[in-house]
Amino acid sequence: MGDSVGRVDYAAKHWLGPIGHHSQFRKFQMPRIDEVFKKSGLPTHTFVPPHEYDRVVVALNTPGRCMIVEGPSGIGKTSCIRKALEDIGQAESALVLSARRPSDIDVITQLHTMGSVGIVVVDDFHRLPTAAKQQLTDYVKLLADEEDESSKVILIGINRAGQTLVEYAPDVLHRVEVIRVGRTNIERIRQMVSLGESALNCDLAIAEEIALEAEGSFAMAQVLCHEACLQDGIRETFMGSGPKSVTVSLPRIREAVLEDLNPRFFPLARDFATGNKLRREGRAPYLNLLRWLSQTPEGALDTKEAIAANPGLKGSVTQVIEKGHLNTLIESSAQIGELIHFEQKTELLTVEDPKFLYFIRHLIWSKFSRQVGYFSIEFNSKYDFALSFAGENRDLAEALSNLLAAREISVFYDKNERHRILANDVEEYLAPIYRSESKFVVALLSSEYPRKIWTKFESEQFKQRFGENAVIPVWFSDAMPGAFDDTRRVGGMTYNPTGDLGEQASAIVDVLAAKLEEERKSQALVENASRDVA
Repeated sequence: MGDSVGRVDYAAKHWLGPIGHHSQFRKFQMPRIDEVFKKSGLPTHTFVPPHEYDRVVVALNTPGRCMIVEGPSGIGKTSCIRKALEDIGQAESALVLSARRPSDIDVITQLHTMGSVGIVVVDDFHRLPTAAKQQLTDYVKLLADEEDESSKVILIGINRAGQTLVEYAPDVLHRVEVIRVGRTNIERIRQMVSLGESALNCDLAIAEEIALEAEGSFAMAQVLCHEACLQDGIRETFMGSGPKSVTVSLPRIREAVLEDLNPRFFPLARDFATGNKLRREGRAPYLNLLRWLSQTPEGALDTKEAIAANPGLKGSVTQVIEKGHLNTLIESSAQIGELIHFEQKTELLTVEDPKFLYFIRHLIWSKFSRQVGYFSIEFNSKYDFALSFAGENRDLAEALSNLLAAREISVFYDKNERHRILANDVEEYLAPIYRSESKFVVALLSSEYPRKIWTKFESEQFKQRFGENAVIPVWFSDAMPGAFDDTRRVGGMTYNPTGDLGEQASAIVDVLAAKLEEERKSQALVENASRDVA
């Protein structure tokens, strides 16, 4: 229906009455732009079945076979199920529940007690509490075992919902129909746009560009088309003899859409990027998780793979995941939780709203990092600090490591790296860390330090770095340096082994963090000057 004849036929069939009878125009309400290119909700005039639609219909018609429908946000999973239920005449009788509604969760947890439940759709399955997921999985497994033809449960979830189910019940996937709905292709999005053009009797000059810009998301294509028509004055179906040409450019549309999204999404992106507290001296783990998430094709980030690909950020990002800080951040904010979901078992971070994904994909990350308060997110070293110490002083070293990590600072502490050192040549593994891979070396200079084989080896690697202002000595008060000790040439700190370890460790870390923050600030000034010259 790409030409004007098709659009007139569409108008005649759906809302104009007999063609040429202008009196009919007043009897039928013209479709409005918000009804055609819908910025939220299920499509009415512009539904395009996904590639997997026939499989969905067949699975719905198969007695005693439950279903899992999974895929990224914004690609029409829920619309597909609802349309398929309409096509088989089950839309009115099906019970549609959502894990986003607390009242629905109560019903979901009671399904197994209700006998024959008919068709039940559970949307946003991945958002259910762990216990509810387990219970629902057991129920689906029971229905499959009993081949119950009077009950069918359909689970809809984000990417890898099936993988999550495997973790709860490894054999359940062999007993249900798993349908993965991927991001749609350009042709189907173009078909959706064409349906909207027909309904509004208009012709979008940049329809192909919009299809590309949407990056496989029906939801974003709707938003972009809505904005294009609005900017060209189309509020409802154009009543001219031929289609109205919409010639607004894609950059104008993009700018308007991002401007519209900014008031809602920028504060939430900022709150996520800074975590529970902005730490200018840290390595911005939350911001980098958001940045990596924006670069994924489907808005789903395997955090384990991302960490492996970015070793310089491993320590800080692993810290916030393993200690539960990421989960706490998401769960403590209802608004962030609506946009971003983290599955602890699979360590999968996903975007729940395609508009938010579009917004973060268009962030200029160097600018955004400065806007939210970081000096820089570019790091020239693998570690911020490397600790060098004798084994007798491990208590202080471990306290420093924990406190630095809590500030999102990357620190080399041998105990945290034991699994990597195994089977490696230890000297070859450690030498580059102390020689160049750490921004600073913190040497805990106790009376035992000069007598240990490994501290001698480590000090040989970093001794030339005294001239680079990269070594920070911590002198033990019972082993202060002599007059000819090279460490006297640089500024350091003193530690009293008979004093309170916790208080002194915190004081040392405060100074180290301040030093690192100053370095971050200086680095940012250099980077900004380079950009200005460029």
